[in-house]
Amino acid sequence: MASRASPTPPSSPAAPTPESIAYAGELIGAGRLVAFPTETVYGLGGNATDDHAVAAIFAAKARPTINPLIVHVADADQAAAHGMLDERSRALAHAFWPGPLTLVLPRRPDCTVSRLASAGHATVAIRAPAHPVARALIAAAGVPIAAPSANPSGRLSPTLAHHVADELVGVFVIDGGPATLGLESTVVDATGPVPMLLRAGALDRAAIEAVVGPLAAPDNGAPRSPGMLLGHYAPRRPLRLGVKKVRADEALLAFGPTPLAATTVRNLSPRGDLIEAAANLFAMLHELERCSCTAIAVMPVPDHGLGEAINDRLRRAARGH
Repeated sequence: MASRASPTPPSSPAAPTPESIAYAGELIGAGRLVAFPTETVYGLGGNATDDHAVAAIFAAKARPTINPLIVHVADADQAAAHGMLDERSRALAHAFWPGPLTLVLPRRPDCTVSRLASAGHATVAIRAPAHPVARALIAAAGVPIAAPSANPSGRLSPTLAHHVADELVGVFVIDGGPATLGLESTVVDATGPVPMLLRAGALDRAAIEAVVGPLAAPDNGAPRSPGMLLGHYAPRRPLRLGVKKVRADEALLAFGPTPLAATTVRNLSPRGDLIEAAANLFAMLHELERCSCTAIAVMPVPDHGLGEAINDRLRRAARGH
């Protein structure tokens, strides 16, 4: 941590200047929380080695403490100081870090990450983000950063700085523009004999399986990573999935070149591109939940590639009501 606080704290949301990133690093070093952009969604970050800072993350989000946090690091070397990487996890880190992959690893005996971040498990969830602002903040803080999505627990993930500012009062926010991928990281448990897909996300299954072979399905035990609770990612309006006709009181979340008829429409991808749809998902749900509709009708989205993660988020959002 710097020896003194910044004499002129930047306004929030703040542009990602060297000064604002240095200030944010000081805040994290002092045990405070900072919201910052990643390529997936905006994160609410605190010093992962500080029990009080990690507890503050759970409190700010009203997040159940059974739901682990992801720890953000610079690279595989920093990850190896906290989790034990075997040949498979190192291969995944080499292929996809920095990027939208989180690895659940066995905790090292000398791991300094707060056990609260691991929700009591003998594991730690670690990611090396690719976003330049996130990477600069990790360097400025000088510590690994625990960071779930920067939103109240169970709510829509934020992909714009104003999504954070609208819902988390008093948190310093660095505005890095829209999150380019728009979906949370894919989470793979690398602790067992076969890697296990715990959460579908911005890195599709096929890319991972090309490196380590077929992934096992998650069991029904306690959550070992974020995004495993059944009701999650929920907008303020109920969702109706797989619709073929829109009711008069519903807004429409469409997909593809021939959207259904509705008064209020947001189209995830008029050309049927799943990458574009993933990037737009949470931003468009944020927009639709603020319209005068009583519910949101959702057209079918293909379940291959990134469609697996999109449909996972939609199903959990629907269960949230």
